[in-house]
Amino acid sequence: MNNLDLGLIGNCRTSALIDRTGAIVWWCYPYFDSDPLCCSLLEPTLDPHGAGRPYGMIDIQFDGAEMVSQAYENNSAILITTFTDTTGNAIEVFDFAPRFELHGRMFSPSMLVRIIRCTRGRPRIAVRVRPAANYGERPAPARTGAHHISFGGAAHAMRLTTDASIASVIDERPFFLQQSITLLMGPDETVDGSPRDIGRSFHENTRRYWHRWVRNLAVPFEWQDVVIRAAITLKLNAFEDTGAIVAAVTTSIPEAPNSGRTWDYRHCWLRDAYFVVNALNRLGATSTMERYLDYILNIIADTREAPLQPVYGIRREAVLDEQVAPALAGYRGMGPVRVGNLAYLQIQNDVFGAAVLASTHAFFDQRMERPADRQMFNDLERLGEQAVLNYNVPDAGIWELRGVKRIHTFSSIMCWAACDRLASIARRLHLPERAQFWDAHAGTIHSVISDSAWNAKLGSFVSTFGGDRLDASLLLMVELQFLQADDPRFASTVAAIEKYLRRGDFLLRYDEEDDFGLPETAFLVCTQWWILALAQIGEKTRAR
Repeated sequence: MNNLDLGLIGNCRTSALIDRTGAIVWWCYPYFDSDPLCCSLLEPTLDPHGAGRPYGMIDIQFDGAEMVSQAYENNSAILITTFTDTTGNAIEVFDFAPRFELHGRMFSPSMLVRIIRCTRGRPRIAVRVRPAANYGERPAPARTGAHHISFGGAAHAMRLTTDASIASVIDERPFFLQQSITLLMGPDETVDGSPRDIGRSFHENTRRYWHRWVRNLAVPFEWQDVVIRAAITLKLNAFEDTGAIVAAVTTSIPEAPNSGRTWDYRHCWLRDAYFVVNALNRLGATSTMERYLDYILNIIADTREAPLQPVYGIRREAVLDEQVAPALAGYRGMGPVRVGNLAYLQIQNDVFGAAVLASTHAFFDQRMERPADRQMFNDLERLGEQAVLNYNVPDAGIWELRGVKRIHTFSSIMCWAACDRLASIARRLHLPERAQFWDAHAGTIHSVISDSAWNAKLGSFVSTFGGDRLDASLLLMVELQFLQADDPRFASTVAAIEKYLRRGDFLLRYDEEDDFGLPETAFLVCTQWWILALAQIGEKTRAR
């Protein structure tokens, strides 16, 4: 049975998930949002032409395997899976997506490399390569060459080039592993060199790249290993070609069992991307932020006559029509599996603040290669104007409610943040009249929120204007600088959220019924916001 104990590999163009048995169970090729060649994570129908055998995965069968362990190569996105059998034979499997500088620019092809090494004895293995096509509808058709197998159609065919026996791979016949074999899985092109030499070179250069990247991070001494791993994971969600940042590399992993909450997150939410670039920027990883600024500024230019959407495709696509992939049953059979996301049609008024907040770094961070200018400020002012018009207009809110619109406090705060940061930028650019203009709007919005979103009976800010429910986004009021940390209203809001949303050591997003019923699961990010809020109000021991 599938589980979510998965290793992530990638190179800011493509990514894959590998389970504890070393099987590649999810790989969208050639890009994050492409048709998944490996989709067994979402349980495709068994191949009726192959005696009912499973497909949509790439794995290794190891005779007599007894122990399997998995770990990342230190400070990298290179995953190592170790197999040992009952007689002591052992192999190591190195999985990664190449990423390194070559000829003055980043080399990151839509490719996975798998190196299988014999480390002890005479292990006997079989290599199974069973990619799928059209979201699990059928096995990808294969064409065989002298040293390669090509899978799929002409548009995005994937070629497996290997120094293993092609016949053994095609027939999935076990063979003794003498030293090592290399599998190069990428574009349907002839490779220049032997698979072994290419694999070794790509491995060493990719390892060196990640070591340099990590070495330049400003990480704390405490919890250094988990912070580094989190930073690498965030980095792997960036689509470097355009600067987009995907919310996840998967689609349709259910929020809760049999809930129907199965969404395609392989797109770029402006709000979520702001949180990612802000986190990476704090660690000193500025390049992701710079590429994202290119992405957001191009979107602003694209939408001069259209409202800003909450989510766009990784190539700035505005239309993300939602469909169901009928051949995929879903994770543990819990569908539907969706492709696309109708959230692009929603009104989420926090997007104006998300775009301005992300862009503000460009005016103040002196590490930026291309500092922002007056023209960029003019573009951002258009978003500020929209924030002023929409801060008290009902929307779907941060949690993307599909069946109801209300005036959400978080959306209003983000509109305030847009005006507040525009005032700061104007002062930076020595534009006192514009600073005064945006300060005035920020002050007005702040007063309205303070009056309309405060519930005296609860002694807390609430989710919606005039409402009586809470949600975890209110924990960001200090982080967004709407309130000071010593404001008693914030401490009482934190206490109220604990009272109503806490479940053990975790927090729900909210506790009221939505389009799919009552929420059943906590969100880890909400728990992180809670920890941050506790530290901000001085309860650092509890936060730890």
